[in-house]
Amino acid sequence: MNQEQINTGFDPSPENGVPPSKDSKALHMPSEMIKPSKNGGDQEKKEDVEDNEPERAMWGNQIEFLMSCIATSVGLGNVWRFPFVAYQNGGGAFLIPYIIVLLLIGKPMYYLEGVIGQFSSRNSVRIWALSPAMKGTGYAQALGCGYILSYYVAIIALCLYYLSMSFQSTLPWAVCQPEWKNCVPSDQTENIVLTENSTSSAELYFVKTVLQQSEGIEGGLGAPIWYLTLCLLASWVIIFLIVARGVKSSGKASYFLALFPYVVMIILLISTAILPGAGDGILFFITPQWEKLIELNVWYAAVTQVFFSLSVCTGAIIMFSSYNGFRQNVYRDAMIVTTLDTFTSLLSGVTIFGILGNLAYVLKKEVGEVVGTGGTGLAFISYPDAIAKTFQPQLFSVLFFLMMSVLGVGSAVALLSTINTVVMDAFPRIPTVIMSAICCSAGFLIGLVYVTPGGQFILEIVDYYGGTFLILFCAIAEIIGVFWIYGLENFCLDIEFMLGIKTSMYWRFCWGVITPVMMIVVFIYALVSYEALLFGGYYTYPTAGYVSGYLMLLVGVAFVPLGIIFVMYKNRTGNCRETLIQSFQSKPSWGPRSTATRNEWKLYKQDAIAEREKLNTTWLTHIWLSLSNNYQHRI
Repeated sequence: MNQEQINTGFDPSPENGVPPSKDSKALHMPSEMIKPSKNGGDQEKKEDVEDNEPERAMWGNQIEFLMSCIATSVGLGNVWRFPFVAYQNGGGAFLIPYIIVLLLIGKPMYYLEGVIGQFSSRNSVRIWALSPAMKGTGYAQALGCGYILSYYVAIIALCLYYLSMSFQSTLPWAVCQPEWKNCVPSDQTENIVLTENSTSSAELYFVKTVLQQSEGIEGGLGAPIWYLTLCLLASWVIIFLIVARGVKSSGKASYFLALFPYVVMIILLISTAILPGAGDGILFFITPQWEKLIELNVWYAAVTQVFFSLSVCTGAIIMFSSYNGFRQNVYRDAMIVTTLDTFTSLLSGVTIFGILGNLAYVLKKEVGEVVGTGGTGLAFISYPDAIAKTFQPQLFSVLFFLMMSVLGVGSAVALLSTINTVVMDAFPRIPTVIMSAICCSAGFLIGLVYVTPGGQFILEIVDYYGGTFLILFCAIAEIIGVFWIYGLENFCLDIEFMLGIKTSMYWRFCWGVITPVMMIVVFIYALVSYEALLFGGYYTYPTAGYVSGYLMLLVGVAFVPLGIIFVMYKNRTGNCRETLIQSFQSKPSWGPRSTATRNEWKLYKQDAIAEREKLNTTWLTHIWLSLSNNYQHRI
């Protein structure tokens, strides 16, 4: 094999199967002439693709893609998970690492996935035609997506239950039941008799009435609770109706799923701000505790929260962007979504910490002491407790839990669509509605685990091992596969061809060095400093619980090395070096979906590579020129 065909990480290598052409300069389109169009460019009903390629659905218009991404990324992770993670990590101190991680990891990963999905029109598994040996990363992401989806819909079911209970003349969580000891009615703000162990009626209602939560899982999980089972079924039916026709139906639903929650959030923010003690909670949220910044566990929490909030490395962004027109301005869309997601997290954080401030005022405690339970506690205890104190509690309760349900459905639709797309691309003859029905039915049966008295204990395990550790590992494998194997300069040339824009030093340094190094350091730290997961900060799981968590993680991680071994065995040549090259080198089919566009792209890259080869740079010089974006000044 010629030296020119060896991809050395950052090095742009000619694509397989493309013969050199002396006249290629006269055939390709100059990058200055390639501009993303307003309506998605080449978003046509009939594509110029090879005969063996099935027709692929596309968004009705560019706004549907943007709204779908907003509905995906702006979800329960912003309202339920972000305030809780901030609460655990010192309130305002968490904002600084969160913003830094967003700029150095979140935005680069989101932009990467948007580009790679749109460029190839492939799902999160098939994009690995760019480096076949790394295909296991796509399967690991799909598994992680399934883990998250399994408990995500169970949280939506809780939202629907609270929504149905909100229509009663007296909110059931606003008053105490006779059997509840040390109970403080959530609808009262004056003349409250407090004891050392005072607990709000909202918390007791959630734990004792809704969840019927057991003391542990040593004696089993118990039978599914019937009313939560019905809510879980309703949740899956709603999701099925949205995804049944693929992007044609989910695209239309995205307008409501993306915009409605903001209306409710603003209303709740205004109503929260006027509650007594709300200012103390907001100050707790925005006041940094500088000593927290040197704790690596805070940075680890920031990384995992950014991943969970933006839905990166689950395959959802790749899947959505794969339905775009080739010239759509995905750069602009990525910047809009990531910025809006951060704004939403901060908005919900201010709102919920205002509520915590009010709870502290009523219970005469410090803000950091008012929540006695973790996990879903902030969403289903703090918010309901504050809502019970408003002048129109039923109205605010209906609005809030409708908003929570809509946020959850928006993200769940994306997660399910990701799994659907992976399976349907493997079995294109199965109709979308049939595949959606199969996946939803399986999801409902798995979700029954979470609506048992011990369900919240299982939710914490799956979230911690499957939704945190595994997704971070997938992110590391993804960025190494794209930028250290396929090549940073290769990827930047693809962007230049598709969007007609040069990639700045910011993106190049993030993708090539900063983002992978930060993620590797955080991942290693998480493994080295591992402490046994405690539910609610007090409950130690039995050994079987921890073993199950590790098995979930290891099964996902194993996809990557097993994929490498399988592809190397498939491409074995008797020569280790040749086998490695063939296993990690891009397939001839890699590139734009349209045959005409792919031919233009191959010629475009040939010319760029030929010009770079004239410089006769060393490997280290080439890496520096790739990172610093100085090739354009040297040619």
